[in-house]
Amino acid sequence: MSELTTSCAAFQAVAAIDPDAVAVRSVGGTQALTWGEYAAQVRAVAGGLAGLGIGRGDTVALMMSNRVEFYPLEVGAQHTGATSFSVYNTLTAEQLNYVFTNAGNKVVICEAQYVDRVRASGVAMETIVCVDRAVPGTLSVEQLIGLGRNGFDFDATWRAVTPQDIVTLCYTSGTTGNPKGVEISHANLAFECQAYASVMPVEFGDRITSYLPTAHMADRVTALYLQEFFGTQITVVPDRTQLPAALADVHPTIWGAVPRVWEKLKAAVEFSVASEPDPARKAALTWALDVAARKAAAQLAGVPLDDTQAAEWAKADELVLSKLRAKLGLDQLKWALSGAAPIPAETLGFFFGLGIPISEVWGMSELTCVASVSPPGQARLGTVGKLLPGLESAIAEDGEFLVRGPLVMREYRKEPQKTADALDADGWLHTGDIITEDEDSYLRVVDRKKELIINAAGKNMSPANIENTVKAATPLVGALAAIGDRRPYNTALIVLDAESAEPYAAQHGLPDASAKALAADPAVIAAIAAGVAAGNTKLSRVEQIKRFTILPTFWEPGGDEITLTMKLRRKPIAEKYAAEIESMYSPALPDGVHEPAQADSTTPA
Repeated sequence: MSELTTSCAAFQAVAAIDPDAVAVRSVGGTQALTWGEYAAQVRAVAGGLAGLGIGRGDTVALMMSNRVEFYPLEVGAQHTGATSFSVYNTLTAEQLNYVFTNAGNKVVICEAQYVDRVRASGVAMETIVCVDRAVPGTLSVEQLIGLGRNGFDFDATWRAVTPQDIVTLCYTSGTTGNPKGVEISHANLAFECQAYASVMPVEFGDRITSYLPTAHMADRVTALYLQEFFGTQITVVPDRTQLPAALADVHPTIWGAVPRVWEKLKAAVEFSVASEPDPARKAALTWALDVAARKAAAQLAGVPLDDTQAAEWAKADELVLSKLRAKLGLDQLKWALSGAAPIPAETLGFFFGLGIPISEVWGMSELTCVASVSPPGQARLGTVGKLLPGLESAIAEDGEFLVRGPLVMREYRKEPQKTADALDADGWLHTGDIITEDEDSYLRVVDRKKELIINAAGKNMSPANIENTVKAATPLVGALAAIGDRRPYNTALIVLDAESAEPYAAQHGLPDASAKALAADPAVIAAIAAGVAAGNTKLSRVEQIKRFTILPTFWEPGGDEITLTMKLRRKPIAEKYAAEIESMYSPALPDGVHEPAQADSTTPA
């Protein structure tokens, strides 16, 4: 595969393997594209875009849900030599103005619902292509294709694309200021796909779902780009609530999720067992989960199961766990991964016990996406595996992790100073992460360098570790911000999970599922107090949450508090909720401030 140094060359090679095989499909398969149809549409779209004057050096933006039509449009744009990129569907007109101005695109391909917002961005577009219905002043996909000229030399055009050309822009979800446009070359991408697959095997016909936004580099690499290089079959999931049904439909062979999705799957399994009406089935499920928990505990402790325990797990697997995996749709996985944020060890252990080992990955847009991972058989709990082959690492004096090699981005688009801050003269990318490396080259992420909590006593702590540990203990929590910098003890601002609110209210007979009503509900407060207490048992004394406040609001991705990739905007949170934070440090316990269910009787320390 080494000669495939552009996404176009890779796509052309895999599209010819089996033209009748399905390449992209909807859940249930009502809509599907074979490789032959896909390749023909890519050719037609490239011709239409070329008819608009799009070619090497131009940029094309896409704004739509996860849908079958996205793929030939995106890949068709790549074949003109243009840089094609996706924007988050939640961006405001003002945010689109910044991104479109920085990217320099004059074409947007979008769904009808976004046309007004694209126009309101104030950036003059030469062409808007509408994928789903006619909107005055836009082109349909058919009209775009109709612009193709007879003399267009498709093969010469895509063959002219070079490894140094920019394949995509990824706009980092900046926790401060405007997002930066990471420029990823075809060479970056080819190295990423081939190095990743050398560790986590990918082959023609492997099945995966696409459910994260296509602007998210994790979706672009694991779905779109791995497909172009290896010929995977993608099932598009336009709405995350359809994910359980999609997994049961697809039975993916390769699959990844962010920690929150794994945690929700875990909660769903536990809930279905707890609410099983048939006593015999419930007893069997409970026994099997107990056996799985023993395997998980052994793995977490780093000790092997003895022969009796191993035999019992094999029996539980044959009778119950294998059927549970099949019901989830996770029974045919070659590998599963978790990334984008630290995942609690208990969650990894739970799935390991079920027979679904998860590999944790680490990476960032500036490193094309995934930079470290280990295959399930070699993964070590609590680490993000080893750097992909071909990358070098170094650790700066302050503990910051540096990476050099073919995955490092070219630059931040039109941001020379920010590029210079991130990339030094020797080619090292300063990642901003504190990461330790053991004697076997396994990496362990501590936290973002700028986000460490240093308490009043001078103790350094990772807020992400505290937050993830507590969140894992209660599925009701959607987001949690640990507070404690220069403070005598740690507290937390807690926001309820928007997706869980209505089901929780319905189960408990509550008439009002609003954030305000639930935040004040005694049973909700008690459940979260118990969850915080459970999380605290896994933290050192100094890290524990001593008090918390449940905010009467949901935090929306892309809002004031969290980015579109679900990272906390810590400075704006500290400013917006300054009064709530101060009240958690009052000598007395004010109204609306709570303590963990089993809080120490001593004063906070």
